[in-house]
Amino acid sequence: MNGPVKYGAIIYSSDIKALAQFYTELFSMKVIRETSEFISLAKDGFNVIVHTPPTIIPQQNVNTVKLFLTVDNLGAAKEKAVELGGKAFDGAWSNPLFSVCNIADSDGNHIQLREFKQDE
Repeated sequence: MNGPVKYGAIIYSSDIKALAQFYTELFSMKVIRETSEFISLAKDGFNVIVHTPPTIIPQQNVNTVKLFLTVDNLGAAKEKAVELGGKAFDGAWSNPLFSVCNIADSDGNHIQLREFKQDE
């Protein structure tokens, strides 16, 4: 697997090493990247990122699963989410490969949207 994947799940955990071990041993997932903040696991093209929660999320959202999905345009996707009964959250951030923001679906489940940067 080369570079970040476009689809998968983020699981916030207060013990990322233990949770990553659970997934690697039970589902034979492989560690593809590890930092002090997250451990990225993959199998058959699916990516699970076990991540230390940002300090800004409520404790009840720790140990929850959050999908991440790629869209062509973050702004348009946020607008469409709201039109469909979801919610768009303030803020976005970027790394050299993609920009991300967060929305909630119409049931309140949080989703990270990713917009990959175009090759110039």
